[in-house]
Amino acid sequence: MNGEILAIGNELTSGRIINSTSYFAASHLFAAGHKVAAMATVGDDPKHIGEALLKAIRRADFVVVTGGLGSTTDDITSEAVSDALDLPQTLYPDVLNLIKECATFQEMPAMEKMAWLPSGAEVLKPGGKISGFMLVYAQKPIFFLPGVPKQMRELMLDRVIPRLATWQENSFSLVHQKLFKVFGLEEAVINDRLAHIEEGGDHVLIGYYPMGAEVHVSLTVRGESAGQADSLFKEMAAKISSALSDVIYGYNNETMSSVTGALLAQKGLSLGCAESCTGGLMSHMVTGVAGSSQYFRGGVVAYANGVKEQILGVSNQTLTGSGTVSEKTALEMAQGVRGVTNADIGLSITGVAGPGGGTEEKPVGTVCFGLVSETKRAGYTFHFSGTRAMIQGAAATMGLDLVRRHLLGL
Repeated sequence: MNGEILAIGNELTSGRIINSTSYFAASHLFAAGHKVAAMATVGDDPKHIGEALLKAIRRADFVVVTGGLGSTTDDITSEAVSDALDLPQTLYPDVLNLIKECATFQEMPAMEKMAWLPSGAEVLKPGGKISGFMLVYAQKPIFFLPGVPKQMRELMLDRVIPRLATWQENSFSLVHQKLFKVFGLEEAVINDRLAHIEEGGDHVLIGYYPMGAEVHVSLTVRGESAGQADSLFKEMAAKISSALSDVIYGYNNETMSSVTGALLAQKGLSLGCAESCTGGLMSHMVTGVAGSSQYFRGGVVAYANGVKEQILGVSNQTLTGSGTVSEKTALEMAQGVRGVTNADIGLSITGVAGPGGGTEEKPVGTVCFGLVSETKRAGYTFHFSGTRAMIQGAAATMGLDLVRRHLLGL
């Protein structure tokens, strides 16, 4: 089914609060086999809310609305919906009784406002403050959820996704999906590689989603029968894998750190990291994976040259002769951290993250890596672009990818 998401609240349109609810809803709707064609954010204005809702209803098979269901004066979603859809406000006694059981009701009698809903509303989860509701309008399901992220997520998973699964408007009931995690190619290049296999009609959808230094390629296949869906899905997944075989590092919920960590664990090897320009970001990524203590020995953030010399054993001659940002320095850092942590593999990063500090010879974004193991000693230089944070993120991801490729013999 094709859906739209509408987030309501001045706190969102002013930028004071990040709209995490729309992201959560879209990702889980996609995972359930639905397509989100549009997402909109509207302030606390009844006219704008009504216009945005009616527009979404005309275009989509279903709509998810978040925010504005509380008891304060700026919570106006329910009233705005009643006006826009010509459904009078109606008191729901069961909801009111549950609200009255809340400890804060005596101090906040205005909470009664949350028991007044558009006529015909179905309460998704009776229970005081976390109630949401659903309307069927123009034969389409419209879900109204709280804007509080925790409450919204609970209703999204417990009520909205299951309800949509039973809705009979979807002509393609069998859905297969796969997410290909890609690192090392820009989105436009990936798109060019896959252009010849995108002609799958309504049954096949390929999406491209830049995620920091990575690009995630999604494949969604819908079929009218199990055989059709399964056969087409296998065919399209094989074509994508063939076209991107050299840059796909993982699938679905896998991350660069989880994939690299799994390889280290599988081979019984350990890793030690020495970082300069990334300031410990790569070590943070590694240890963000549960069970990383099995293969991660430790890391050294050697920002100053003195630390590189005193802790990692980088020679002063290398630092002054080749420079801090050089493959020779990176190799000595990798060798040093391998010894300090007693790891099987030592990996280092040193570079210019910017926005200042670059030179004509070594501009901002120049990053050198060193990888030292029992069987390999290799230096690498890459040039990244973007903000300081973007360069650091790309460098940390590249460092883990170098380890991954080494473990796979690539």
